[in-house]
Amino acid sequence: FFGFNEIVAMGCGASTPAQVETKPPPPKMEAKPKPVEEPMTRAEIESRIDAIKESRSAIFGGLRVRYAYLSQRGYYPEDVNKPNQDAYSIAHNFCNEPTDAFFGIYDGHGRDGDKCSGFARENLPPLVAKHIKRAKSQQAKTRPNGVPPNMPVELSKEIIQTSSNKAHLDCNMAMHTEKSFDDSLSGTTSISVYLHGRRNRITICNVGDSRAVLGQKRRESGTPSNGGTSSIRALPLSRDQTPYRKDERARVRACGARILSLDQIEGLEPIPEDDDDDDLELGEELDEGGDPPRVWSPHGDYPGTAFTRSLGDAIAEELGVDGKPEMVTRELTKDDQIIVLASDGVFEFLTNQSVIDICAKFVDPLEACRAVVAESYELWLQYELRTDDITIICIFIDNVDDRNKHADYISLSQKEFPGANSVISEEEEESFIAGDDTIDDMVSTEGLKPVRTSLSKEKSKQLEKMKTKMATDREMSGMENFDIAKLFTAKTSDEKSRIAEAIRASVMFQNITDAQREMIYGVMEPIKVKKGTWIIRQGTVGDRFYIVDTGRFEVRIVPEGEEDKNKSGGNVVHVYEGSRERHAHPSFGELALMYSAPRAASIIAQTDGHLWALHRYAFKQVLAQKSERKELINNLRRIDFFRTLDYDEIERIAAEMAETTYRRGETIVEEGEPGELFYVVGQGGHCEYIHGVKQGLTEELRAGDYFGEEVLAGEDTYMSTVVALANTSCWKLNKRTLRSIFGGD
Repeated sequence: FFGFNEIVAMGCGASTPAQVETKPPPPKMEAKPKPVEEPMTRAEIESRIDAIKESRSAIFGGLRVRYAYLSQRGYYPEDVNKPNQDAYSIAHNFCNEPTDAFFGIYDGHGRDGDKCSGFARENLPPLVAKHIKRAKSQQAKTRPNGVPPNMPVELSKEIIQTSSNKAHLDCNMAMHTEKSFDDSLSGTTSISVYLHGRRNRITICNVGDSRAVLGQKRRESGTPSNGGTSSIRALPLSRDQTPYRKDERARVRACGARILSLDQIEGLEPIPEDDDDDDLELGEELDEGGDPPRVWSPHGDYPGTAFTRSLGDAIAEELGVDGKPEMVTRELTKDDQIIVLASDGVFEFLTNQSVIDICAKFVDPLEACRAVVAESYELWLQYELRTDDITIICIFIDNVDDRNKHADYISLSQKEFPGANSVISEEEEESFIAGDDTIDDMVSTEGLKPVRTSLSKEKSKQLEKMKTKMATDREMSGMENFDIAKLFTAKTSDEKSRIAEAIRASVMFQNITDAQREMIYGVMEPIKVKKGTWIIRQGTVGDRFYIVDTGRFEVRIVPEGEEDKNKSGGNVVHVYEGSRERHAHPSFGELALMYSAPRAASIIAQTDGHLWALHRYAFKQVLAQKSERKELINNLRRIDFFRTLDYDEIERIAAEMAETTYRRGETIVEEGEPGELFYVVGQGGHCEYIHGVKQGLTEELRAGDYFGEEVLAGEDTYMSTVVALANTSCWKLNKRTLRSIFGGD
């Protein structure tokens, strides 16, 4: 009836309650459910994940795409059986048009959030189809004489957006009158893409804070270097409707709403006297530890929504939280590579660019979905006591056929219709379509909710409790006693590429220089792991960040206040799987790079595997050595052996050089001994350089001086002796490393 010929996929996934149920009078706290004592089985873990079995290929008009979807139910320690509150839908032959398709994600919240998202999944796409079909039917009645009756009908941007707007408002009203659940303090967000392939166009409709993101090829860039700037840039197709946006704050305030964080409501943070917050940095001042600004009634502490638009939420609607979508219509080009739809759980800790970077690593969109969800899930486990429900649809655009735009079709209120198979210009085509049909401008990023980089207050409290329970402080002695050079190992280009893939999306590594990135590759420790090995034990102090190169690893958590009676590590809440063939390299333990804190979960190897580990002190020393490396680069440029190299090549060499400290009186190199290392004396260094032991010709070396250049020139032994006259640090370069950089023998 509503115009679906083929519903490809419908299902429920997951999301966090973005609403605080404090409808007056506030209800009594319910007793916590009985804790789950036994770890989840493999089947129970997989039951949390709803995904397509394999990626699907499709052609919609001039668009050839492959897509996949995945939804993972969140982990809530206080309610381990909480249903997945996300839902999704995918339909081919949308509106009985083989060139059209519809993709949508619905993120429920509140007590009946799963029912609200399910209602939107079942009703919103058919309502969109109904209104679009009705508009096309009206168009068909005005068909000019001589136009074949089977000529397809296409609508202008204005008519499509008007039809979509009506559908969302109808869905919202229908949810209010639905008797099977209560939407007074429950609802759902919605993000959807209507793909009309006959014109190579998409229309995005957004209600709430889920997102649509486009990955577009950078025309000025070639293939990026390891970990460097991505060749695909992320462009927003939607804009979060939250109190972070000045225009949305003004709109809901006009309806009587208050904008406050939970801490402000509870009196823990001051409320600004001046309500004009034009200059207020909400992301910095109101969102400490995951406490975002929310919408509240002037008459009580409800509803507390962290968004300003929603389907459902009848009480919040009185405060301006309505179901009216913001819409964007744009034409796809050959530069457009990826479309991502995802619930807000993905973007709590990942930027749009990070998500696109992860997806761009994969040939298979299903693997891209798995990688994004795994990364998001891991970050939730690190920064929160729980995880959000997470849902993603990833569409890879394999080809855009521009010729398809000139296929025969009739457009609304044509003034003149060209003959069959006529070729018309874009300007002429515009004139044939009534109403606004111009492509929308790029979506603004102003007022975008900031990516979180701090622990929630609950997580911080838990870590403090764990610290006080520890008998001794197991933190290492200090950076001054840490020798980063002992960790350095040469990496192949393939190994560097795998490490780069793993760290590209991490906030911790996004502002490092190429030289620092090379240093990080060098100090990553390779670790072979046997099945059953405990990599991390919950409650112990962590000092390393890990990347899964190969193998499967369980994440287990013992809930707070409980004991690990059977010594299993607690409930299995997640599984990491690394694969070189699938380019899947998840990571864990990122917080250990920032500070010493007890681990919040245990990680146990299910299979043999291989890990890369980065020590916190090594990471901090890499960051601290930025100025020292710059001085080293300047010194290298003054050496005759390197004068023919450009700055980038010198920088690569400096990045590979490790710093080692020698005690006073220690012989660094000895004449006649085999040698492979070239040295540059570091800051404050003081050495004696003996040209020939028999002749006794000596000179002093200071910071910036060098020795051992003969091994770079092809000699196998040193031609002089160098002794440290004081505690001295030297930068070392292995001649084999130099060959690997420039591809020598």
